[in-house]
Order: sequence, then structure tokens, then C-alpha cells
Amino acid sequence: MPPVRDPGRSRPTQRADCVPQLPCDEPGCNRWFRNLSGLTQHKRTYHPSFSRYPEGFRNNPGLLGSVEHEDHAADRSSPLPDHASDGYQGEDLLDREREAMSAKFIGPGSKVYRNYHPGLNAHKCDDRGQFLPDDAPLPPRAEKVPNDWNPYRNRLEFELADFLFTHAEMSAKKIDMLLEIWAASLLESGGQPLFMNHVDLYGVIDSTRVGNVRWENFTIQYAGEERNNDPAPWMSDVYDVWFRDPRKVIHNILANSGFTDELDYVPYREYDASNDQRRWQDFMSGDWAWEQADRILGDDPTTGGATLVPVILGSDKTTVSVATGQTDYYPLYLSIGNVRNTVRRAHRNAVVLIGFLAMPKTTREHASTPAFRRFKRQLFHSSLTRILHSLCRPMKVPETVLFSDNYYRRVIYALAAYIADYEEQVLLSCIVRNWCPKCLAHRDNLDENALRRSREHCDTVIEEFELCKLWETYGIVGDIVPFTNDFPRADIHQMLSPDILHQLIKGGFKDHLVDWVERYLVHIHGKSEAEKILDDIDRRIAAVAPFTGLRRFPQGRHFKQWTGDDSKGLMKVYIAAIEGHVPKDVVRTFRAFLEFCYLVRRNVITEQTLTEIDDALSRFHRFREVFQNAGVIETFSLPRQHAMKHYPYLIRQFGAPNGLCSSITESKHVKAVKRPYRRTNRFKALGQMILINQRLDKLTAARADFQQRGMLNGTCLSKAFEVLGSHTNRISEGQDAADEGDEQTASYEEDAGDTLDDPMAINAHVSLTCKYQRARAKNVGALAAELGVPEIPTILCRFLHSQLHPTDTRNPEDIPLYECPFFDGKIRVYNSACSTFFAPSDLSGTHGMRHEYIRSCPMWRNEGPRYDCVFVVTDPQADGMRGLDVARILCFFSFKYQGTLFPCAVVHWFDRIGDGPDTATGMWIVRPSRRTHNLRNIAIIHIDTIYRAAHLIPVYSSHNIDPRGIKPHHSYDTFHSFYVNKYADHHTFEITF
Repeated sequence: MPPVRDPGRSRPTQRADCVPQLPCDEPGCNRWFRNLSGLTQHKRTYHPSFSRYPEGFRNNPGLLGSVEHEDHAADRSSPLPDHASDGYQGEDLLDREREAMSAKFIGPGSKVYRNYHPGLNAHKCDDRGQFLPDDAPLPPRAEKVPNDWNPYRNRLEFELADFLFTHAEMSAKKIDMLLEIWAASLLESGGQPLFMNHVDLYGVIDSTRVGNVRWENFTIQYAGEERNNDPAPWMSDVYDVWFRDPRKVIHNILANSGFTDELDYVPYREYDASNDQRRWQDFMSGDWAWEQADRILGDDPTTGGATLVPVILGSDKTTVSVATGQTDYYPLYLSIGNVRNTVRRAHRNAVVLIGFLAMPKTTREHASTPAFRRFKRQLFHSSLTRILHSLCRPMKVPETVLFSDNYYRRVIYALAAYIADYEEQVLLSCIVRNWCPKCLAHRDNLDENALRRSREHCDTVIEEFELCKLWETYGIVGDIVPFTNDFPRADIHQMLSPDILHQLIKGGFKDHLVDWVERYLVHIHGKSEAEKILDDIDRRIAAVAPFTGLRRFPQGRHFKQWTGDDSKGLMKVYIAAIEGHVPKDVVRTFRAFLEFCYLVRRNVITEQTLTEIDDALSRFHRFREVFQNAGVIETFSLPRQHAMKHYPYLIRQFGAPNGLCSSITESKHVKAVKRPYRRTNRFKALGQMILINQRLDKLTAARADFQQRGMLNGTCLSKAFEVLGSHTNRISEGQDAADEGDEQTASYEEDAGDTLDDPMAINAHVSLTCKYQRARAKNVGALAAELGVPEIPTILCRFLHSQLHPTDTRNPEDIPLYECPFFDGKIRVYNSACSTFFAPSDLSGTHGMRHEYIRSCPMWRNEGPRYDCVFVVTDPQADGMRGLDVARILCFFSFKYQGTLFPCAVVHWFDRIGDGPDTATGMWIVRPSRRTHNLRNIAIIHIDTIYRAAHLIPVYSSHNIDPRGIKPHHSYDTFHSFYVNKYADHHTFEITF
């Protein structure tokens, strides 16, 4: 029920003189504004005339960086009242910005250009904040000696400490045992281990200076009036909140040498040079950063030349122990918008734990009382205000901070975004559950068009209405003051970021659509028949062929604890599994929803992508009516589904949503909360967890510092040999062995791919693994017998001819064999190849690179053979699937001919069915290709033509085959038509249109 107004609470009120008196002078625009800064922001957003190339610019690269854009609208004049400039009598900021605006190409090939904000442009300065010339040399600083390992004595000591504490996570008792064994082994030679015991090891780590931001705490206690003589227990409890100074944490991020090339210093707008379409990617490419810079300059023009640092927060309760009693923690994380999305997602310490919030508990009698609920809410907001207090002053007055490039810059902070699931968003925005925290749509009809919520609107209605009216009409909990009210330019409703994990994957897909399908089947067929159909759907899912990153459900989907990874895995295969059991409109509903999810998850989103997102959302809203028409559900007024409406706007504001998803903080839970908890003795575990996190941060910072100074090149062993002057083949042999071991054990249960931090050199590359199979065929005849393809020698001859005579346009089958070179030498057969490709939308390294293994082996994990499918580039000029063909790898092998190494693959081609994707599922359909006499269409191809692995799902509805008993490794051999699974991962979705 709605709360009763607390007369002691007050809200900031609007100024009496804030009446809009400035009109927009653009034809047809009827907007009015209170001050010049508001008018400037409006004209820049809705009437831009300076962000595109001027006429003739593209053909005149000499103009780059010095173009002055004409603004004919600036010549228009309109009468302004005396107070229009809010006390600032300088030149029009919009005119000044237009004069300074310039375009800059980025990346190879001049395919993309950017307009950088001319005001907050991250100008370099000295340590006193005085601006330096653009070509100023680095300020003199005390350089560290290249071999200064302080507080460690040498590299071995640091590497051992980092290995034992960070990687092995070894307990103190086990560390002592290891060091004791080590010491005993050195007694005869008179040596000593690098550390005496765990106390010695921890002491050295604790004395590390870099990365040290000490933990502090404060206490909060209920200070309200006790309304009776028997106060509730929570009223007398004292609540501890632990935190680290966020300002110092941000200083560490900005100074981290590992982020030097991964920071955006200036807000920008990015465009495709071929069509001038806007592109959104990292946070600083969004409109929020640009508009915030405008607002800061409008409020205080003296901030010009400063660096905007958007502060990104995230919080979420997490459970670390269930079996031994419910143990929960409430971590608070911080990142900054200057860090690029790939770095934030790659878990490179760009997201930092800065606090543990209090979690008040009380007796059952008092847990549901309005007073306790109100206290919990206000405790949360008051804690955030206290933790972030050190940022308040530098949000108004810039401070001088040292960056990782060794230059100082003046920095001004702003609360930018908050990563949270829906329950957390309700708490943050002080709204009633089942209302939208972003807009004013009524909870009974969330999909109606409504104005966006704002701090100003919220403050106004709270002053005007009673709490009951606020609760029932506006969905506002009016007796709670959000923490953002204590900080300049902060609006919690604007800060709430899109949450792909909880809104789409767990919410819209798993909790809504999958549940609706089960309810639909029960409603139409009855419970008994529906359960048989659901069992068949489970069998279909279990029979899907293995693929890198694909989660398998061998026992079906009926288990209690669903993780985000489980839901992601189900999304990849569910649409093909239900086809034939549900109407086409249900399949189309899933297709529209999945396409929406995969589009918003892209690393780069263009104006065309936004159009496709809007189209997918429109189709989803249209086709989902099938569930309501069937009587399965009563309303679509669901907050997490409704959130999809706000994605296009939020993409424009914050850039690609994958950089602000709660999956980032969920992953951080594991590293910062769950694993440290497991290392404690469970007694007052929080203090131990804080100490563990502090040591981890110091080791991470020390490694970044040593790497930046070039002190960690090579391995410990290679450096030792280098010092001894005897760098022998043992090192390369050891490396080969390591590579072979990695190849054999690289896969987890889901055969996960790996991320790479290497810079992007090419879009895709395939190479054979290091280890060849000595027990497999050693010549062409043996290979033909092993594969059961007697024509292999003939196919190989024609392959060699095509490689040696690439300009011969004849069909290989028409070339007489006597014209083809003959090969009967030795070959090497491989069980796998490694594909490395640029896939920034998937889990990848900081530069967007990822690699996966393509398997072709007669026995995989002792379960059966595994012969993966691949995409082969057959027409580089065509787009999407029209330039790709699908083939199944029967064997990888290599051979030498006339001194040239040929890495190859024996493949079985697939033929496309139809001229486009299936209209219901959106996936292309293929079938195994056959020649005359029903012979398989076999070929040998160079592995350079392979793009990456492909995943196929049987078209179950077109087969009279019971999937009962069919194992995943039988899938490609049992069925005769397949969907090209474009939902296998985000990169596949992008290339198989």
C-alpha cells in the first residue's frame, strides 16, 4: 500500500524565475527554454547543421581538421531577455562550437570519421592545471629504473607471488607446505626459497605501492522517531558500510598503463564515410557525453579544455553460500565511460569493486512494515551519497589528474550510468514495482507512448501531490530522496542503462516466451499431451550437433537453478526445436525477439541497425498477439518486455548496450566476491574478502606497471637462459609442447572459444594446430581408405592444378587428369584447426579478436566422431550467405609439393535450398550436396578459403525421425536438411543474412 507522507522530508523546488522565455528560432519548432544553455543543447540535438561533411570535403583531404562549417541559422536573430545568458555575457557557445568543429578520420582506409567535441577536448596541462601547447614534450618525471622490481627482489619473486595468490588461489597452509618442501630441496646446495612462509609472501604483496586505495568504513543507524515503547530491533542496530574512495579509484584507472590506448578522452560523434550514417559504439560516442559536455560548458565556460570522466556504477545482491546457510553480499562497482566497451567486457580491471553496502535484516514481525521498507530504501541511497561524496566538488570544479600517457589533464566528473537489473532499478529510481523507471507509462498499459521520467518532473509532482496520489498515478515512492539529488547534473532516471541479461535473456526470453510456449501447449493439447511434446522438444535440443560455445541440455531443461548462460544457450537452439509443435506466428515471435536481442548486442550500431531494431520490435509486438488471442496470457504490460521500447533511445545516449550490461557486474561477482569468499575461513568473512581484493588489485597494478616498463617480456625461463647466454632449443620445444597441450584441453564442457588481446590485423585467419596425428593416414591412398572416399587422389590432383594455375577458369572436373600434377608423397593429418577472427560483439579480447577450434576427428571425448561444419568464402564480392558456402570438414591435412606447404581440408559441400532465408525462422536451409549416382560432393580446399566454423540444426519438422536416442555426433549424418544456425553466436548472426 502507498506510504504516508513524512512531513520532515523535503525536496528541492523549482526556482520561481525559471519560466521558459527563450524560443527556438528554427522554422516550425515551438519549443521554449529557460536559459541559453538549454536552447543550445536543443539546437545541437534537434537542428544540427555542423556534423556532416561540407560539400566537396570528401574529395579534398587537405581540408581535414581545419574545416569551418557555415551556419546560416546563426545569422538569424531573435530578441532575448536580459537574463537569457544566466549571467554569462560571452559569445554564443553554439557559434563557437561550429567554428571549432572538425572531422577526423580513424582506422584503416578512412572508412570512418569523427567529430570531436571542441569544448571539453582533454587539453594537456602541467601538474598545476596550466594548459600546455599541443606539441609540448612530456613533463619531467622521476623515471623508474627498468630493473626496479620493488618491493619484490626480482622477477621470479613477483611471478611466484602472483601465481600463488592470483592464479592458484592457494591457502596460507598450502603455501607454507609448498615453501617448506622447496626449502628442504635447497638444503644441500645452501639455497633458500623466494619466500620463507605465507606471512613473508603476504607482507611483500601488502607493501606494493601501486594500485593501493585503502578501504574505509562508516556506520549508519536509524535516527527517526520510535513510535512506541517497544521499538523494532532494526531501529537500534548499527549497519557497517565498507568502501574505497571512488575518486582515487578513478585516478588509478586513468593512470593504468594497460589502458593507454583504450581510453576515449573526448566526446565524439562517429560516422560512416561511405554514407554519412551515424555509428554508436563506446560510451563516449553517445549523445549523453556530448550533451553533458555542452551542459558543463553552459554552466561554467571556464571548464573549457577539461576532460569529461563519466562515472558508471553498478550494484546487485549476490549469494555466495546456500548449502551452509544463506550468505549474501551487496557489492558496489565502478567504471568510467572513457574506457572502451571491449576492455570493460574483457574483465581487465576496468570495473572495480568500491564498496559493500549494508543489508538490513529484522524479525518476521517487522520485515514487512512500511517503516522498515522505507528505512532500507533510504539507507541504500544515503550510503551511495556518502561513498560518492569525494566526487561532488570535482563535478563542479575540475581537478588535475595524471593519465597513463604521463600527461596531466583537468578532469571534471559526472554521474553517467547505473548498471542494474529491474529490482535494483526500482530501488534506485524510487518507483513502485511494476512501473517503468524510464517513462511515465501507467503500469496497466506500459506499452502506451509516454514522456520520459526526469528529476525535474519528479521533484515537481512531489511538491504538488500527496504520497497516495504519487504512488497510484505516477508510480513514485515520494518519501525517499534518491542519491542523485545530492550531485550536480545527476538524474537517476537518465542514468539507468539497458540490461540485456535480465531484461531480454532472462526476462523476455526465459521467463516470458519460453514459459508462454509451455502454457500454450498445455492450453491447446492438455497437460498429458503437452508434456509429451515438451519431452520431444527436449530431445531435439539434446540432439543438436556440438559447436564452440554451445551449451548442451542432455537431460532437458527442467532444472531449478537457471543461470544467464543457460538462457543464452537455450536461445541459440530453441526456435528450431519448437517448429512444427507451435503455430508459425509463435515461431515468428521468437524470430523477431531473437533478432532484436542480437541486433542490440552488436558492438557497433548504425542508423540502419536502429531501423532494423525498430522493425524487429514492431514485428515482435505484432506476432506476440498469438499468445493473447489463444488465451494464454492476459496482458503484455510487463516491465522487462516494455524496456525494449527504450533501447533505441538508450543506444543513442550511451552507445552499444553490450558495454553496460549487468553480465559485466555478474562476472565481476565471481572474481571480487564469490571466489574471495571461498578463500576465507567463513568467520567474519567480509574483512578477509576485502583484504584479498586489495592484494589482488595490487598484484594486477604491479603487473601492468612492470609490463609498461618492458620488464615482463618473454617467460621466466627464457629470461634465465638469456642471462646465462645459453638460449637453446629447449625453450621452443617446451613452447610446442605447451601449444599441443593447450590444443587438446582448450575446450570446456561447452567447448568454449578463447579471447585474444592481440591487435586486429585481419578479419579472419585459419591455421592448422601444432600437433599432427601420427596414428592416422600418412599418404593419399591411406587417407582415401580411411575416409572411404576412393576418388581422393583424383580430387587432390585437380586441387593442385587449381593452386598452381589460379587463372585457369575451367571447371576443375573438366580438366583432363594428364594436365594435372600428380602427388603421392607424405601427408600429415590433423584433428583440428584454429580459426582467428574479428568478433567484437562476442566475448573477445580488448581488440575484438577471438579464436575457436574447428574439429575433425574420428573420436571426440570418447563419445563418437566429430566433424564440424565451416563457412567457405566462395564469392568475396557478395554479401552474407550469398558469398559463403557451407561445408563439412572430413579431414585436415597438409603436404609439401615442390617446396611449398599446402594446408588443406577434405570437405563435403552443402547446397542452399531456396534463394533466401526461411520466412518463419529467418535462417537459411541447406542440405548435403550430391553428384550423379547419389555420390557425395567431395572436394579438397585450401584452408585460407575457410572463414570460420558454422553450426547447423536439423529441420526437425520436415523429418519423420524420432530424435529419441540420437546423439549429438549423429546429427549431421542422420538428418538430410538443416538450418544454418545464425543464432549460434553474434558473429554468425552478423555474417549469415
